Amino acid sequence: MKSDYSQTIPPQWAVMSKMFVALGDEHRQRILLLFEPGERLNVGQIAEVSTLARSTVSHHLKVLHESGVLASEKIGKEVWFWIDRQALETTFTNVLDYVREST
Repeated sequence: MKSDYSQTIPPQWAVMSKMFVALGDEHRQRILLLFEPGERLNVGQIAEVSTLARSTVSHHLKVLHESGVLASEKIGKEVWFWIDRQALETTFTNVLDYVREST
């Protein structure tokens, strides 16, 4: 066992932590399952098929976006979201690399 519990958390882990917190919520998981490969959705489309209020869907989209799980683009008055596959792959690769190297 390593004895230095107070060591600094690596900066890349902060990003991973936000992503895992975002992915830990069942409603956010359900939102992600709505996306077809390569598809972009807006809050209205997601709220339409969700049991959640539009404002709640907006909150979950914000958390997913700020964590890096979703990317977005504003076109006119609408914000379109899509799964940021590269960010997810990078995070999961970092976790796997750590597990392979440290366990």
